[in-house]
Amino acid sequence: MTDAAGGRRAGRIVRVNGPLVEVEGLEGLAILELVRLGPHGISGETISVTGTRAIVQAYEYTGGLACGDRVDGTGSPLAGLLGPGLLGGVFDGLLRPLSSESLWLTAERDEGVLSGGVAKTWNFSPTAALGNEVSPGDLLGVITGSGSLEHRVLVPSTTAGEITWVSGPAPLRLSDPVARVGEREVALGERWPIRRARPFRERTADVAPLHTGQRVLDLMFPLPLGAAAAVPGGFGTGKTLLLQQIAKWSSADVIVYVGCGERGNEMADVLAGLSELEDIRTGGRLIDRTVIIANTSNMPMMAREASVYTGLTVAEYFRDMGYDALVIADSTSRWAEALREFANRNGELPAEEGYPASLASNLAAFYERAGRVVTLGGRVGSVTVVGAVSPPGGDMTEPVTTDTERFVRSLWLLDPDLAYARHYPAVSWSGSFTRDLDAIAVWHGTNGNEAWASQRTRASVILSEADRLAALAEVIGTTSLPGHERVTILGGRLLREGVLRQNALSRNDGYCSTEKGIALLGLALAAVDTCHELIDRGVSAATIEQADYGLVLRAAEETASDDAAGVVGRQETLLRRLAELA
Repeated sequence: MTDAAGGRRAGRIVRVNGPLVEVEGLEGLAILELVRLGPHGISGETISVTGTRAIVQAYEYTGGLACGDRVDGTGSPLAGLLGPGLLGGVFDGLLRPLSSESLWLTAERDEGVLSGGVAKTWNFSPTAALGNEVSPGDLLGVITGSGSLEHRVLVPSTTAGEITWVSGPAPLRLSDPVARVGEREVALGERWPIRRARPFRERTADVAPLHTGQRVLDLMFPLPLGAAAAVPGGFGTGKTLLLQQIAKWSSADVIVYVGCGERGNEMADVLAGLSELEDIRTGGRLIDRTVIIANTSNMPMMAREASVYTGLTVAEYFRDMGYDALVIADSTSRWAEALREFANRNGELPAEEGYPASLASNLAAFYERAGRVVTLGGRVGSVTVVGAVSPPGGDMTEPVTTDTERFVRSLWLLDPDLAYARHYPAVSWSGSFTRDLDAIAVWHGTNGNEAWASQRTRASVILSEADRLAALAEVIGTTSLPGHERVTILGGRLLREGVLRQNALSRNDGYCSTEKGIALLGLALAAVDTCHELIDRGVSAATIEQADYGLVLRAAEETASDDAAGVVGRQETLLRRLAELA
């Protein structure tokens, strides 16, 4: 039916089942259209339509909704308002600000205002001139005072032509126009449907690694910019802490942290840590180039389902400006649980462990939006995705984990045995993988680290062989093993404790530069090589094992986070001391 007063399309609610709402009477309703439910205008999204009846998933608490309540169609999909004010902000799963209590508690929260409210103005400086011919993605001007990065105002993807008017330097609100291209006005803020990937010119074949500052990842299982990684691990294995470390220290320009169904205290820790930490790149606060999307476990369930797409949309917005954006989703398992609950309420035929049959395709649609691209404006930007997976009971054969492995380029599997032994990050060197090792090796070779690939391979072999020999030694005793095998066990220990283990609370060791990580790896391998040489020269394995390897084990803690030269100096001292054993 149609509202006689306002001319809007309206219908009525006929059934409410948790977040599932069945409506009728809305003619012309489209799939994925945003609707308003009940007297308070609760947000919902249409997921199926049969005649004049439709199923809607509600993004807010549906308590109080009743059959017969009014439903209004909006004629548009669920979209987020993108613009200055994102960086440094905290938002819910629909990109509504959580930093302003009044906006959260009133119906106007759905208008999509960013941090600072509707009256907030931003200082616009034009870079384009009257009469210029512009294409999608071209630069119109910049905004200052919006986070620690330059905010670039671009021509929308559907707009091209001659600039017939452009604003001068002035404070502007999000709804104010900055230019007129042909007959179309370009506003400072832009609405974009969260489920639709933003367009780009082409994917680039160039590969560069995302530096995380965590040695076990950067040295053993590197992730290229624009790729996707998963972090599966059971309760207590350190997923959230590892993701927080990546958020704090990665080389990405923009961090989009999506708290999807996690505990509120964990999100509070993330916000506090990012707010207090100094950004080593800008000298300001790290939060000033971070966007937090918080949809914790006590918030509406179905907003979790939207939150991951909201995070991707924000990341793509900054990618189009030419930045490298990193999306951290903690955790995709909670997102999948929301899909399962709604599918069950909707009467869909359940697949494995009750998840909908569309689980794999939904995961693929999420991870495929990662990529390093040439934007419409000719810049190079990237969206890198790191998603945590929380398998119930640590079962790595459950559907979310196994399906995720199919779509990611790197898997950083967290080992409970390492976590219980207080080895952090508890990334398993036997269960993790990366599919881009050759490409990353080429990058290191062209940047002066030709030995990186061979050192990484040797370290992987030593760790694997040391694990095998350690299991054997538990049966027959270490002293029963030949000398070279005892040195291999020693080498595994030096690599684990001196290179791969990292103290997140340490000023020196919380972050490790790529150069220092490579130097630490070289230090441990040089010690192993020298010990094998000593065995060949007749030195007993017991004598070698009793030597002091503190120069290796304490090097990460006792040298600055970027002090590769200090590590190299320790290597010279260590080799000289080992030579004295002969």
